[in-house]
Amino acid sequence: MIHRVYMQATKVLEHVCVATDDSRIEEEVKRFGGRVIMTSPNHQSGTDRCAEAAEIFQKLLNTTFDVVINIQGDEPFIQPAQLEKLMKCFDKHETQIATLVKPFYSNDDIFNPNHVKVVLDKDNRALYFSRATIPFLRNKDIAAWAECHQYYKHIGIYAYRTNVLKEITNLQPTSLEQAESLEQLRWLENGYVIRVEKTEYESISVDTPEDLEKLNQIDITD
Repeated sequence: MIHRVYMQATKVLEHVCVATDDSRIEEEVKRFGGRVIMTSPNHQSGTDRCAEAAEIFQKLLNTTFDVVINIQGDEPFIQPAQLEKLMKCFDKHETQIATLVKPFYSNDDIFNPNHVKVVLDKDNRALYFSRATIPFLRNKDIAAWAECHQYYKHIGIYAYRTNVLKEITNLQPTSLEQAESLEQLRWLENGYVIRVEKTEYESISVDTPEDLEKLNQIDITD
């Protein structure tokens, strides 16, 4: 699966590496010829690990990166077009952080707390992320909410200005982050702007043996 994600990323990105603290993953990446960086086992989040890896990688290559994209290793459906959308966000100099959302089309999805919802402003900047169904549609039949309003699912791929990535790893946890268990709320609470692009590609992560079984029944050759 890591090989699949790695190869999808290399279709768009010039520099790709896997950040891990697990020697088994390190060996696998080396086996298929990929770049891998061993990081501290003490990181509290993937963002912290990403920041350390970016710092090490820049030193190894004797270069600096303007933007770093954080891709989860358990996202085999990652598409080059999604990465291109993220990269396009940084054509605007003011972009600090960028991420993706996908429209919801059913009530079952919008009421699932495992699907993180996002509300946006008129310029496609994130206002808030929640496991709750937001916005609340007052005076609307709850069975028809998905038909009455366009809800968005957060796709957990982030891109950051390199200096911003370093800054946000030094922030202390915040009350909203702890309430929802969503790290990106820490960034919003501290005044950072998260620009959002929309995609129709689904994101399916593999967190359990059951997820893997479902994945094995899906064609992901593209």
